[in-house]
Amino acid sequence: MTKITIRKADGTWSVRAGGAVLGESSNALELSEGDLPAVIYFPRGDIATAFLDDSDHSTHCPHKGDASYYSIVTKSHTLDNAAWSYEAPHNDLAAIKDHLAFYPSDRVTVEQI
Repeated sequence: MTKITIRKADGTWSVRAGGAVLGESSNALELSEGDLPAVIYFPRGDIATAFLDDSDHSTHCPHKGDASYYSIVTKSHTLDNAAWSYEAPHNDLAAIKDHLAFYPSDRVTVEQI
């Protein structure tokens, strides 16, 4: 099985899209999974969810569970399936419940500030 670790992310993290700050958190989590780049998970309460629209897209990870996706709506673009959340993660990864993660891209920036 792929080793997955979750720890509190150091410092304060932000996520931006379309020139808007979607959220900042000093309570973000960092999930490391095997050789993949670490992913920052933001507490849902630290994200301006008005920028997010539910998506019909979903995926299944045998280690984490089922992921629900969200599109980010900015003034000029809709970024399809740019964020995700595990609403009911497997018990050993329960820490990421009620958190959102974002795909970094040329239009979405996730960074430590």
